Amino acid sequence: MIDITLENFQTALIEGSATTPVLLDIWAEWCGPCKQLGPVLEQLETEYAGRFTLAKLDADKVPQISTQLSQMFGVRSIPFCVMFVGGQPVDGFVGAIPAEKIREFLDKHVPAAEELEAAAQEEAAQEALAEGDTDGALEKLQHAVTTDPANDDARFDYVKLLLQLGRSDDAKVAFAPVIAKAPAVRRFDALQRWMNAIDFAAPVNGPAPAVADFDSRIAAGKRDFEARFGRAQLLIAEQRWTDAMDELLEILMRDKAWSEDLARKTYIAILELIEPPKPKVADGQIPPDDPTVATYRRRLSSVVLS
Repeated sequence: MIDITLENFQTALIEGSATTPVLLDIWAEWCGPCKQLGPVLEQLETEYAGRFTLAKLDADKVPQISTQLSQMFGVRSIPFCVMFVGGQPVDGFVGAIPAEKIREFLDKHVPAAEELEAAAQEEAAQEALAEGDTDGALEKLQHAVTTDPANDDARFDYVKLLLQLGRSDDAKVAFAPVIAKAPAVRRFDALQRWMNAIDFAAPVNGPAPAVADFDSRIAAGKRDFEARFGRAQLLIAEQRWTDAMDELLEILMRDKAWSEDLARKTYIAILELIEPPKPKVADGQIPPDDPTVATYRRRLSSVVLS
């Protein structure tokens, strides 16, 4: 619980709610219902275990803020509670209402416990990967996806790591719940294209295609785009990302819109797949771009805009 003043209003309430929802309790010493509500809110803050922050503002000591919020919501009495999310006041309630009603109010605005646990596991997995602990990262990502199936970031990283480890069958199982999102979500589309390339390189029926065969076709005709794209598919399956993008650029330099933008869309998918997590930086600073990703983005722009 924090007390809000004019001095900390911006940092504690506005900036603080950008990461964790903040419930602001506007009260006064002379207000009987305020004294009834206060302990209930404090108990709920403990019960919700970090899912929201409770802030208190004395209406008599900081009338500038309490008056502004009361006018905004058309409220003339206290206790008056305002929920701040993402730096903005989004909802509120008036009076010393029962704890169950407050829980209903909170559950509309604060993340579920499963969401927070999954997000923590996702962050821990990235730390494990940075330390080279692949098994640990995989375990944490699997836990995150199981805990919160709607966590798309964790699912993307989980499927991606399974594919990196050559576990394509497991990756397809993990990807199945979000396969319908692939056409609309770029990161999932990228995973789908990677899995398609793996299937192309190792077909269930018939012989596997060989790079040498595509090389022969390309040598016989520089504009054999089917051969060039097939070669790029094999390179993607082998995780030879820059080689695959170089081949796709050869198509784009000759025909930007070939096969309904297939080369360009696949190139963009590879950029999505090789983009590393952004490193943490101080507030106000912009994390640096990965040099390989930045170079190949520029190359794509140069070709497409020429």
